[in-house]
Amino acid sequence: MLLAESELDIIECDSAEAALATMLLRGRDVAMIFADVRLSGVMDGIDLAREAKMRWPHLVVVLTSGNVGEHHDRLPPGVEYMPKPWKPVNVLAAVQRAKLSAGGR
Repeated sequence: MLLAESELDIIECDSAEAALATMLLRGRDVAMIFADVRLSGVMDGIDLAREAKMRWPHLVVVLTSGNVGEHHDRLPPGVEYMPKPWKPVNVLAAVQRAKLSAGGR
């Protein structure tokens, strides 16, 4: 909701598989992936992050979860972790970093 009310174009996906399919089609238009560690489907957020960072290494990927220690040690290199409950200012700061790294897309 926070991101939907901003000036950003948001692509919402129901699963990690749908997010990867979207990235394959529109990856040049995407500056950041913000996902929960737990996702529906075969892949979880960590699998999504790993695949995204392999294919698009400069993409900002932020994972979130309410279980801080549960998955933190499995995060791929370069993936940010934002524990729940996160503060809106932290999410917006990640968005700004993503926009800067993507050249303002």
